[in-house]
Amino acid sequence: MIVDDHPMWREGVARDLTEAGHLVVATSGEGRQAVRVAPAARPDVVVLDLQLPDISGVAVIQGLREALPDVRVLMLSASGEQQSVLDAVKAGATGYLVKSAAPAEFLDAVRRTAAGEPVFTPGLAGLVLGEYRRLAATPAGDAGSSPGETPRLTERETEVLRLVAKGLSYKQIAQRLGLSHRTVQNHVQNTLGKLQLHNRVELTRYAIERGLD
Repeated sequence: MIVDDHPMWREGVARDLTEAGHLVVATSGEGRQAVRVAPAARPDVVVLDLQLPDISGVAVIQGLREALPDVRVLMLSASGEQQSVLDAVKAGATGYLVKSAAPAEFLDAVRRTAAGEPVFTPGLAGLVLGEYRRLAATPAGDAGSSPGETPRLTERETEVLRLVAKGLSYKQIAQRLGLSHRTVQNHVQNTLGKLQLHNRVELTRYAIERGLD
C-alpha cells in the first residue's frame, strides 16, 4: 500500500513496485483514508510519506498498527532530520528511506521490510541504534522486561539476539552465523514470542538492558 499526497510520485512508486513483481493493493493521498482502507486491503507493507495534508505520518503509523498489528511500515520521506526518523521508529516504523534513494535501493528496502528487517538510509542506522541504547538506560515496564522473569532462550537464540542488538541486519546475521536468512527470521520470531515483545525495537532494547550488545 502506498500513501503519499503527490499523485505523480504515488503513481511512479506504484508502477515501479508492480514492474518488480509486487502487488499494490491500495494507494492513498491522505492519512485518515489510508487508516480506513488498510483493514480491507490488508497490505503486508505500507510505503508511507512522513508529511501528509491531513495528519502526520507518525499518526498514520499508530492508526495502521492498531488496525493491523503485523503490518510493516517503510517511511519514504524527503526529510532526513534525526527527530523525524526517531519519531517514526518510536511509532513503529520498520524502516526509513529518504526520497533521494535510487530505485534499486528503494525496491531492495521494500523487500527487506517485507521480510521484517529494519531498513534505514545510510547514516541513519547508527542514530537509531543510539536511541535504542538511550531508551535502554531508562526504566521500562514492557512485558517480559523484568530481570526476575527472564524466559529461557536457547544458545542460538541468545546468539542471534546479541547480533540484533549490535544493529546487524538479518542477512548479516545469517552470514556471520552460517545460517539461512529464513532460519534467522525464525529465531527472531521465536524470541519475540518467548519474551512477549512485539517488534525489533523492543527486542533490541531488551538485549541492551541485559548487556547482550
